[in-house]
Amino acid sequence: MRYAMAIDTKKCVGCSDCVVACQTENFVPIGSSRDWIVEEVNGRFPKLRMEIRSERCNHCKNAPCVRTCPTGSSHYSDGGIILTIPEKCIGCGACVISCPYDARYRHTEGYIDKCSFCHHRVTQGLPTACEAVCPTYCIIFGDLNDPESEISKVLQTREYKTLIPHAGTEPQHFFLI
Repeated sequence: MRYAMAIDTKKCVGCSDCVVACQTENFVPIGSSRDWIVEEVNGRFPKLRMEIRSERCNHCKNAPCVRTCPTGSSHYSDGGIILTIPEKCIGCGACVISCPYDARYRHTEGYIDKCSFCHHRVTQGLPTACEAVCPTYCIIFGDLNDPESEISKVLQTREYKTLIPHAGTEPQHFFLI
């Protein structure tokens, strides 16, 4: 099993429902976020292209945050999901500095937090909170090792990209273009 997420950038409208659902589901303190919306404009006038995408932790196969965590708080869990154990975190910030995606933040209680791909939900067979509320159905989550999963099928039929591929992290967060 290898969990991954894809965002269809042709469907995302930047409504931030995913951000609010994540904050509510995971009791994220006001002023902090586990996910966020990015609007990027490319090209030269008059040939411009705008891309809107929902970003979060990339749950990398080769995660620098896991390698640099001195206590084991950042670790791989079921299906390659990277989790943090607040009680083991000493708040040193090594994971924050090592993450090329800027996906971590300091929780008000002192530990470093991030997206968990809603591990507590997916292990019960539920969708991630962000996927469950997306009004345009642009968020696709599932098991890459299952050839019949929606995410496996969409990644075989659509062009996609990952962010900062040269970082060597092998992100499991894809953007359909």
